[in-house]
Amino acid sequence: MRRADRLFDIIQLLRSASRPTTAATLAETLEVTVRTVYRDIATLQARRVPIEGAAGIGYVLRRGFDLPPLMFTIEEVDAIAVGARLVRRLRDKTMQAAADSVLAKLADVVPQALRGQLSDAPIYVSDGSTAEPRGIDPAALREAIRSTRKLRITYANEQGARTDRTIWPLGMAYYVDVTLVGGWCELRQDYRHFRIDRIVASTVLEETFPTGNGRLMAEWLALPRSGERPANGPA
Repeated sequence: MRRADRLFDIIQLLRSASRPTTAATLAETLEVTVRTVYRDIATLQARRVPIEGAAGIGYVLRRGFDLPPLMFTIEEVDAIAVGARLVRRLRDKTMQAAADSVLAKLADVVPQALRGQLSDAPIYVSDGSTAEPRGIDPAALREAIRSTRKLRITYANEQGARTDRTIWPLGMAYYVDVTLVGGWCELRQDYRHFRIDRIVASTVLEETFPTGNGRLMAEWLALPRSGERPANGPA
């Protein structure tokens, strides 16, 4: 979690608390150390956020303090509501929880007149038909992409034949009915796309891969997105 996000979460937790909240409670909720919470509280106080209390006693946010309202048009609010609901199609529990958290945070800070449009928007988004991945955690996959770590996978093609691959995951592509991970395949010595619902098993390796100062990503992005080979997985 980025520090800026954590500072925001501390304010939100203190705003919603009915009694003083200890640093230990905040640390457990945010999954950080108590020392980190102490530093964050000191930072917020230095920025004139009216947090009162002390270590071992607990902290409270002085009544009347609020974050500046975010200014959105009604169309922007609709776009956020639709986007959050579309995320539910991805069959990615971590991403779904993040989308719900975004809606909750925004509902807390937007003007009252727009809050209902976020939480109860008259918008329906179908569940979609994306298959739920069983052999890979999408959150772990995204982390492997961010940290440029190689991925060992067992992949089943359309006919069910399995192969073991080591890939360099570069990015993900979300479609209505399928989610792909694209990258360099060491077995084929070429770029390939893999449907994550056909990944039978996976392990994020400690070994990292070179990015070529962005060259690999540029080459992957230049690949056609409509070809049969990428959509159906590697040959």
